[in-house]
Amino acid sequence: MSEGPVVPGAGPAGSVVGEDDVEEVEEVEVGPTDRREVVTEVLGGTPPSAHRPPASPLRSVLPEGMARRVDAFDHAVDAAFDQVRGRRSVDRLFYTASALGDFSLVWHLAATATALRSPHHERQALRLAVSLGVESLLVNQGIKSMFRRTRPPWEPHARHQLRRPRSSSFPSGHASSAFLAAGLLSRGGGLPAGWWYALATVVASSRVHVGIHHASDVVVGALLGAGLGRVALRAWPLPARG
Repeated sequence: MSEGPVVPGAGPAGSVVGEDDVEEVEEVEVGPTDRREVVTEVLGGTPPSAHRPPASPLRSVLPEGMARRVDAFDHAVDAAFDQVRGRRSVDRLFYTASALGDFSLVWHLAATATALRSPHHERQALRLAVSLGVESLLVNQGIKSMFRRTRPPWEPHARHQLRRPRSSSFPSGHASSAFLAAGLLSRGGGLPAGWWYALATVVASSRVHVGIHHASDVVVGALLGAGLGRVALRAWPLPARG
């Protein structure tokens, strides 16, 4: 009678294991939900399974006195927005702006519209799209992962059914992408620079109005985006329009 193969580590040393005794290795398939989470994360969103423990970065990276002043600033700005929350026209403006800022949709739409004007504007649109991709990876997968700042209370805003990320509140990705886009679109984007920065301000400040970010998250995000815009302009200069 022939013996089955010897399988090292499957039993006592030198034990004989028959072919029927060897368990098949179950293949793990990646389901649609897993794929959606991967795509969401690549695009700069936060997959539903992501959970980051709550803690504010202010106490760990800032002196206590400065941290208190930042907290006071956040509360003062939030109280100012409380004066206009609930007004239909104001809510409609800010909730719409916040939704359009998801995945930098409004900026990609603006770049696409601008690209239709000429080949030069096509290159501008390409530069903006690539820059927004780099910004998303840097902010959402890099900087946010280093902080654990909790977001403002969500209950007062839950009825609006706006997408609420589970990542760190600090800094605001909407603000960084908005001011990056404004910096690039203001260079020949078809509108005066002030219009692009006004739109960026609405998108960025909407995150405070809808209760997804603290005001300091937005300020830092805006500064970060403006800086990245300058870097993009220097790293990827475009030839003058012919």
